[in-house]
Amino acid sequence: MLTLIKNIKGLVQVEDKAKIAVCGKQMAELPCIDNAFLLIENEEIKDFGPMDKCPQSADKIIDAEGRFVLPSFCDSHTHLVYAGSREIEYIDKIKGLSYEEIAERGGGIINSALRLQKASEEELYDDAMQRLESIIKTGTGAVEIKSGYGFTTEAELKILRVIRKLRENSPLTIKANFLGAHGVPLEYKGRIDAFVDKIIEEMIPKVADEGLADFIDVFCDKGFFTVEQTDRMLSEGVKRGLKPKIHANELAASGGIQVGVKYDALSVDHLEYTGEEEIKALLNSHTMPTILPGAAFFLNMPYAPARKMIEAGLPVAMASDFNPGSSPSGNMQLVLTFACVNYKLLPQEAVNATTINTAYAMDVVKDLGSICRGKKANFFITKKIPTIEYLPYFYGENKIERVFLNGKEQ
Repeated sequence: MLTLIKNIKGLVQVEDKAKIAVCGKQMAELPCIDNAFLLIENEEIKDFGPMDKCPQSADKIIDAEGRFVLPSFCDSHTHLVYAGSREIEYIDKIKGLSYEEIAERGGGIINSALRLQKASEEELYDDAMQRLESIIKTGTGAVEIKSGYGFTTEAELKILRVIRKLRENSPLTIKANFLGAHGVPLEYKGRIDAFVDKIIEEMIPKVADEGLADFIDVFCDKGFFTVEQTDRMLSEGVKRGLKPKIHANELAASGGIQVGVKYDALSVDHLEYTGEEEIKALLNSHTMPTILPGAAFFLNMPYAPARKMIEAGLPVAMASDFNPGSSPSGNMQLVLTFACVNYKLLPQEAVNATTINTAYAMDVVKDLGSICRGKKANFFITKKIPTIEYLPYFYGENKIERVFLNGKEQ
């Protein structure tokens, strides 16, 4: 099956030779072909180029005059399998309560865990599938989904089995992340080490034996898990074949970035409290610094120093953190806007941060994140828009007209 997209106003993020990430000053470079074509064969990108080299025939031909074509967003950090919303806590935030204060009152992650433990796999699957269908429409083609709202071995396995079923039935590329160390159950208050022992001795082996996760994650931050506890859990996860990722430095300079680098973590995420020492550690690593603009916006937190990271030569990725408490949106077009307005990224840098660099952060960059021959045909066609800069500028409206995943229109 050959599908030809012709008369493309701008074919964005094109590569003749695939890169694994875009760093530093290169993030401002966004290769684009004006008046272009894109040829898809079955599930893969077969060819692209200027219209004067466009093929004359195909099984399906789409005229994209006046429209841009971009690779689908890769959302490398979400918690979108959950039970119920938390809008009442949103009111508490408006009244001035902090993230930690809400958690101490039994809200936050604890609230979500109690609800999830009561929900069936079927309920969780149906709700999550609706969320997946929503993010497809706004341009996401790959998503990492974390567990972490379980707090018990049974509930954590339930989440991961739901993620496995979603992966089997959704056209999205989905990666599963075991985040057993997302918070501390009330019954383990004052004895966190005992809960860490349970994660190491019981949860990780069962997750690995069932092959339920690609990654292991830990919330290494003030009031949650220490560097030493994180080190222990990551060590066991790596032994069991799970690639490390870290929630780090959201609430304080926790040492989470450094322990992530120590274990060659695929990414360290959040990063609101990141200084020169952390930037230096990341410069000598293969770890992708990943910022979650939606959470900082929703919680009114300090913004991670994205500009300093880029100026230092680092790559930067930006993901949605889609979850019911601190970032109840999976719209990556909104992340583009946040990247530009709040973090002062150029639109070109923002596109790199939400496509190729997030593809790296979820270990799918060999197949996704750019328009490159041989990569999976995950892309979207915009509505008629004047420039690529219009995408983050005109916020609040879906600017996507057609979506293709695995070479098929959705």
